[in-house]
Amino acid sequence: MLTRRNFIKSTGLLAAGTLLAGFPRLTFADLPTDNRFILVILRGALDGLAAVPPYADKSYAEQRKGLAFAMPGEPDGALDLNGFFGLHPSLEPLLVHFQTGQMAIIHAAATPYRERSHFDAQNLLENGTTKPGGDTGWLNRALVAMGGNATSAIAMNQQVPLVLQGELQAASWAPKKNQKNNENFMEKISALYKNDAALGPAFAEAMRADALVKNALPEEDLLSAGKAQGVDHLYGAARAAAIFLTQENGPRVAVLEAGGWDTHANQGTANGQLANRLADLGQGLSALPELLRPVWRKTVIIVVTEFGRTVAENGTKGTDHGTGSAVFLMGGNINGGKVYGQWPGLDSGNLYQGRDLMPTTDMRSIFKTILYAHLNAPKDKLENTIFPGSGDAAIFKGIVG
Repeated sequence: MLTRRNFIKSTGLLAAGTLLAGFPRLTFADLPTDNRFILVILRGALDGLAAVPPYADKSYAEQRKGLAFAMPGEPDGALDLNGFFGLHPSLEPLLVHFQTGQMAIIHAAATPYRERSHFDAQNLLENGTTKPGGDTGWLNRALVAMGGNATSAIAMNQQVPLVLQGELQAASWAPKKNQKNNENFMEKISALYKNDAALGPAFAEAMRADALVKNALPEEDLLSAGKAQGVDHLYGAARAAAIFLTQENGPRVAVLEAGGWDTHANQGTANGQLANRLADLGQGLSALPELLRPVWRKTVIIVVTEFGRTVAENGTKGTDHGTGSAVFLMGGNINGGKVYGQWPGLDSGNLYQGRDLMPTTDMRSIFKTILYAHLNAPKDKLENTIFPGSGDAAIFKGIVG
């Protein structure tokens, strides 16, 4: 007999599906605006100097040595963006979006964090303050300030990410391992909890979300998001996110996460583990303009990571934890085709602590800009509530609109 007690005992969690290792989780929240916003968090620290190599910096080749890309036009060379910065060859699907003004890059960006712990850095990236340890997220506080109306939270084998935790409950969704073979099980669970004030609505929302995506995607696309390896798992999550965001009465904000960016060894250049990860990222992002076509003009996407990586190659042909990195902005409401921010240079004297890309842009400025100029967040709440202590992190002009 299936009882509440037996179910909790057998599963050890309150979840409507199984989240496979490495799956980029999808979380969504409603917002009273017709604009859309997608936040993509790359966990593990993306090497921004590999994703967006400053190939024309006079110190680039000397500092990067075995990790330096060839010049544009040469075999395995960087893809030229503006005569100074290039794009990793694996991100070629994104090049056309940069050229048509729908993608921009902000280089040498970082949060206020200056240590090298993944845990603390991700916490600070998501809590939006100046010190790690916060237990609410800046995006949740922004939703509250903007009058968001997300209802019950749904966590599929993972908690809602910190950036969306707080006063306002947000939902999360992830494909089940056997999406089409679990209807009866889910119906039993839903019936079991239908009179539970807390869990009943959560499972009802999970069933609704499952049905919405299952009816729009074939099973192979649903399951692609669960692959631990391969270049299509972020693509599957992006397709699912687009289904939610294109619903007339659906969510307006989505958060995607993808791990595996901690490249301490055998990082590679045009080929290798980082190239494979970037190919996945490029494929997923490049699919979104078409997937979100009905609302693309109303969409902004930000791709961030907790910190960058060292400028120099380490002894195992990889890079270690660093500071500044690159941020990608994409969407129909982005003034793209540019690399924004102040470039600090790669001379040894210009490196942070003599080893890292010096950060010149506070990542909170980027978040504040999108929240204010794209989602109409109240300006006073941005500095006092959403990002407390961020008065020095100015809002950019001209990036959105």
